[in-house]
Parts: sequence; C-alpha cells; structure tokens
Amino acid sequence: MKNREVAGLLYEMAELLELHAENRFKIIAFSKAARAIESLPEDISIVCREKRLQSIPGVGKAIAQKVEEYLKTGHILAHEELLAKTPPGLVKLLQISGLGPKTVFMLHEKLNITNLEELENAAKEHRIRRLPRMGPTRETNILKSIERYKKRSTRILFSTAEPIVNDILAYLRGMAGLEHITAAGSFRRAKETVGDIDILATAGRPEEIVAAFVRMPLVEEVLAQGPTKASVIVKETIQVDLRIVEHQSFGTVLQYFTGSKEHNVRLRQLALSRGYSLSEYSLTRLTDSRDLFFDREEEVYAALGLPYIPPEMREDRGEIEAALRGTLPRLLEQKDMRGDLHVHNNWSDGRASILEMTQAALDLGYEYIALCDHSPSIGIAGGLTPEKLEQKIQAIAAVNEEMEGMGITVLAGTEVDIKANGRLDYADDLLARCDVVVASVHMSQQQTERAITGRLISAMENENVDIIGHPTGRIIDQREPYEVDMQAILETAARTNTALEINSHPSRLDLNDINAKAAREMGVKISINSDAHDAEQLLTMKYGVNVARRAWLEKKDVLNALSLKELLSELKR
Repeated sequence: MKNREVAGLLYEMAELLELHAENRFKIIAFSKAARAIESLPEDISIVCREKRLQSIPGVGKAIAQKVEEYLKTGHILAHEELLAKTPPGLVKLLQISGLGPKTVFMLHEKLNITNLEELENAAKEHRIRRLPRMGPTRETNILKSIERYKKRSTRILFSTAEPIVNDILAYLRGMAGLEHITAAGSFRRAKETVGDIDILATAGRPEEIVAAFVRMPLVEEVLAQGPTKASVIVKETIQVDLRIVEHQSFGTVLQYFTGSKEHNVRLRQLALSRGYSLSEYSLTRLTDSRDLFFDREEEVYAALGLPYIPPEMREDRGEIEAALRGTLPRLLEQKDMRGDLHVHNNWSDGRASILEMTQAALDLGYEYIALCDHSPSIGIAGGLTPEKLEQKIQAIAAVNEEMEGMGITVLAGTEVDIKANGRLDYADDLLARCDVVVASVHMSQQQTERAITGRLISAMENENVDIIGHPTGRIIDQREPYEVDMQAILETAARTNTALEINSHPSRLDLNDINAKAAREMGVKISINSDAHDAEQLLTMKYGVNVARRAWLEKKDVLNALSLKELLSELKR
C-alpha cells in the first residue's frame, strides 16, 4: 500500500508539472519513476531504509530524495509548492474523462477556468468549441464526462479493497480467542467494485477483538464501537464494519451478509416453500418453531436441499434453479490457468525483457506466455513497425532455444490495432507468422455503434485473429464502454471461432461478468489475460478469474486453461 501512495504522489506531480508546462523530460521522469515504484515487488520503505532507491529503474537522485522525504515526513515540499501555485479546481479537472493536463492548461489560460462548475458553464455556453482543436463534438463529450463524474459512486475497485481486507484479517488473526474471521458482502462475491467492507468473526472475548480492531494502525476515524461490533474509516473514505457473532450462527450470518440481496430473497422464498423461515441467525421450522443453527454455510444450503453455491454466483441469475436441477457448473479456479495470452514487454511499452517476462511466467507455473506488443498505430505505446515485429519473432525463437527443457514456451504474438476504417494494422502475411493475434480497438472510440461493431466484426472475420482484446473498451469509473452491439459480436465470435478476452487489469475487467456469461451460453471461448506490462502485473490474472467465476465459466470454457498442445490445436482451428 505504501508503494501505491508514493507512486500516486509522483503521478500527481507529473500532472501538476504538465499543467504548468514544465520541461517535458522532467514530466516523463516523474511518470517513469511512478510506474516503476507502483510495480515494485518489495516494500518501498525497506528499499529506502537500505539506501537502494536509486537502484529502481527510472529513480534518479532528485526523485529518490523526494521519496525519502515523503517516507520520513509524510509530505514532499516540492509537491506542496506545486499545489500552492495551482488553482485547486484544476487538479480536480484532471479526473474528468478526456481532459489531459494540456487541455486543462489551455482551458485555464484561454477561458480562465479554475473549477468544475466553470468548465460546465463554459461548455453549456459553447465557449469551448471555439478553442483550437476542440469543436462541438469535443464540447459535448466534456459535458457527458462531467455528468458521469457527478454520478460516480463511492465504491472502490476490488483490487483497492483487497490489500485493506488482507491487512485487517492478518492483523486480527493473531488475537487470542478469535475463532473464525472472513470478509463478506460484495467483496466476498468478488464484484468488480466494493462498497463498505464487511468483516465477520466469532470470538470468545469479542470486546478485546473490537478494541484491537479500532486501534489498528490504518484506522483514521472510529464511527461507532460497541461490545460486538464497530465501524471505522480507513484510507480517508472507506468504511469497514466488524461484526462478531455467536459461533453456532456463523454459517447463517455469513450467508446473509455475503448476499446478494436478490439471492437471499430467492433463498428465503425456497425456505418458506419447504416449511422453514430463514433469518440471518437461524433456520426456523414453521411446524414447531424450532431453531436450527449452523456454523458452516454448506449446512445452510444442505438443509434446504441444495448443494453449496459459491459466493461469486449469488446474484439471482438462475443459480438456485441450477442447484435444484443439479447442474451447477464446476467453476474455474486460478490453478486451472495454464498460461497468459496477452502480455507486453520492453519491445513496446512494457518494462521487462522477453526473458524476464518468461521467467516470471515460469515461476507462476505457466506452460506458455504470448508476448503481444502494440502495432504501429499506437505510437505513444512504442508500437512495433513490421520490421521490428519480424525481429521480435526471431528474438522469441532465440529465447525458446535458451529455455528449452524448462517447461515453458514463448508464443510470438501481437496486439494489433483495429483501425478506424476496420482494417488491421499489419498485413495478413505478417499476422500469419504470429502464434497468437489479439486484435483491439484503441483509437476512434467515439464512433457510432454501427461503426465500432463493424470494426470488431471485420477483425473477427480475419482468419489470423484469435482473440478480441478488452472488447468493450471500458475503464471502470473513468471511461464508459464504447457503443457496440454485443449480440452481433457474440454471434460473430461463435461463427468465426474467435475468443473474447476478459482483460484482468483491475480497472478494465472487460468483458464484464454479464457479457462473459452470455458468451459462455453461446459457446464462445474466453481468454483471460493480464495485459501485463511488467512481471508483477502477471499476478492480476486472479481478478480476471474472479470475473470468470461470476460468469459461471468452467475450465472447458477458457482458451488458456488448455494445455499447450490443446491450445495450438485450437488456435489452428
């Protein structure tokens, strides 16, 4: 968590420097250092204490001094000076989708805009469209982005909640007298975003556990405290609720607080039809008012004649009916993943070499990894020219020779851009030389639904394309999905035997669980990929597996749950 704090501060400094039109190389330096620290596999505090900050790629003497200053004092003087000379509202404007530092700087310079209200008024009064490189369409999109920002929920990404939950559980598990402890709610159901974090526990001396909970180092405010429950604020805005319950009722309480509300309503209806009343504390037999207590969730479902339903499936999307029929899927697990089919390296915008990414994949137990760097249209990401892609294919062949007998194969791939006119960024003969072709939309995402859908269909109809990357283009709470006819996409994917990606980046998770479940029902293969740009990001695969489980996916539904031999056969097909 400290690494993210430091990286976040450096990212903000880069944005502030760009707002003030500072030296471009200085801005790049802060951004590069932030990315390196964000993906650092060890605690930045330890690196600092051992005087190794400048060993981090991109961290020079000046930035190392600032990092050390923050870790010792909790602030960076240069950051505070930048904030002091920046109208406070300008920093907030950077949170509006589509507004980068250069645009914000121009709006401030040309229209004296300093806050969100002034930006909205300028757009409504059609003053923005008259500025260079803006126009009516850009002005309309700014208004739409402002509206989305205002509606933004207080929910946080699952990946943001996860380290908080892990820290709390690790802290409390050392307490004497604690028996069970687990997270419940939307976190336990592995939803892409999480509201308040619910922690349930059983303990012989609950007051001691509650007292330890409110004294945790990460607690910033105590909202409420009683003998068996408490609520606190962590990380400025995130509420965490602890509830300690009777051991005999832990199963029913955990089931109730895991939810979802819709699943619980259906379960209670089933209980009534079978002569029971189900509450959060017990299952009551209506004939004699006898309470039945369960300390395990499995016993709650069994008492109602159901097999255990995994938390990720509890959304009232047919899971109870499937349980009654005995047709619940055997959900995909992390250990089922045999490789990663969409990974970047330092041939384009990645931060690790082919060999480093391969070794990291081997350490995870993978059989294969596909290195899919960007194509030329994505110049900002260092997209490869056709000649460079040829060279990379040769370099991968050399790595495979070096790694022979190690149990892993490197697949030569590309993430080829689907251009605005629907054409792919490489010629067919070059794509045919790749083991894996991921085709993605990156540019011109404001096109009509018909145009975007046509681009994706055109790509899937190319016999060289194996996977459509992040198929709807959304970034959670930052960018809406582009307009696309998902039914047409699924039908084409089924017809052309093209896999659709669940992109495991925690801000993407695209396809979402609804669309991935629809894909499964139509027989479309899913590929779950990290889109990793360094070795550490390979670990985000687990977030894609969460989506797959919520989508009812089994091992047989997932392209990269196949063995290498099976995968190569499927790709040829």
